[in-house]
Amino acid sequence: MNLSETVIGKHLPHNFLAEKMILSSLLLNSEAIELTFKTISIDMFYFKNHQEIYKIILFMYQKNMHIDILTLISFIQENGLVKKIGGIRVIIELLSQMPNLIYLEEYLKLLKDKYIRRSFIKLGYELINTSYITSIPLEKIITELETKIFNLTNEIQTQKLSNSAELVTNIFFELKMKSLNPQLPGLLSGLKDLDSLIQGFQKSDLIILAGRPSIGKTALSLTIAANIIKTSKVPILFFSLEMSKEQIMYRLLAMETNINQMRLKSGKLYKNDWLKLNKIIKIFSKFPFFIDDTVNLTIQDIRSRIKTILFEQTKLGLIIIDYIQLMQNSNSKIENRTQELSKITRSLKTIAREFDVPIIGLSQLSRNVENRLDKKPILSDLRESGSIEQDADLVLMISQPKLNSYQNLESIELIVAKHRNGPTGSIKLQFDKKKTKFYNLVKNQ
Repeated sequence: MNLSETVIGKHLPHNFLAEKMILSSLLLNSEAIELTFKTISIDMFYFKNHQEIYKIILFMYQKNMHIDILTLISFIQENGLVKKIGGIRVIIELLSQMPNLIYLEEYLKLLKDKYIRRSFIKLGYELINTSYITSIPLEKIITELETKIFNLTNEIQTQKLSNSAELVTNIFFELKMKSLNPQLPGLLSGLKDLDSLIQGFQKSDLIILAGRPSIGKTALSLTIAANIIKTSKVPILFFSLEMSKEQIMYRLLAMETNINQMRLKSGKLYKNDWLKLNKIIKIFSKFPFFIDDTVNLTIQDIRSRIKTILFEQTKLGLIIIDYIQLMQNSNSKIENRTQELSKITRSLKTIAREFDVPIIGLSQLSRNVENRLDKKPILSDLRESGSIEQDADLVLMISQPKLNSYQNLESIELIVAKHRNGPTGSIKLQFDKKKTKFYNLVKNQ
């Protein structure tokens, strides 16, 4: 079924007068041109000749040509476009409108409103048609539908400008609330020196936790997740692209029960171990901790899972992705892996802001760090870095471990290599490899 051939195709939502008012405004004021071009695209016009006129004005503007009724008519005639725009009389009639530029934004909103409604109608027909084609997997239909609805939602949302009076008033009340209830502003990792330095994980931040393979990235992220969920009890979404959800749970149980992970997996447990397990399982079964072990995870998958959790839980506290280099971009047109990864990190930052939630993305470091004498990682060591360094608000790097004589724990240096809203530096942690758990440094051992 072709929508243009249906009866409803002849009566899609549109506003002829608003389209004429906008085009007329473009011929009267250069500021109107800038505002319009930033707000609407060519296909938002319903009538084909209006689309052509808008396309011509856009081309002239990009070529720095003067735009008025005379230059527009001359350009149309010289380039043989008279028939496409429906005749010169259409251009002359635009001047008879004499729009009030004060209302230009209202005209643009009206035009966009009709475009969104047409798009939803077309999307509905498209969904009906594809649903009849049984060779198309349901997952593909749902993913494409979510993507298109998300894109339309972004079209609807307009950025609200805030004046200084509103901003300082909001900040004043925020500071007053903090003074009455003094605490660190972000989610606390439970690692005291880290929380002191970064003030907790902040909403809408993209946090990169980087290190070489098998150095403890997953263990540190799970330590942080367990500490946060026990103290804040906020829902946490953990994406595991390398390990199964069962392996993740084994790690969590080993951490929380202090049972050797190898002994736990083998089932060689003592009576006291079973008591510990029973207690921890009862506690963790009540926590909103969600694990997704989808391979070839995409940005659209993440967005879909977030919406599912928000529907059930109404809020989300933290997202962890283990790890970024294993993610895929649904857009196959990306030229190379670095560009693909750059687009992924930009999208993750967008999701963090859109859902107002911190995202911790684990990342691999290149071999360059192993070639240096001190083995300390730096930002340029981020593997296939692309825009990781640029998009991240906070970059944490795990340095090579050193064996500590205290209870055979490894001494780990965690470097805060980038902190967009605060100081950088480093802290010391202790890591028990058998229990895959991180601890605060025991001072004055």
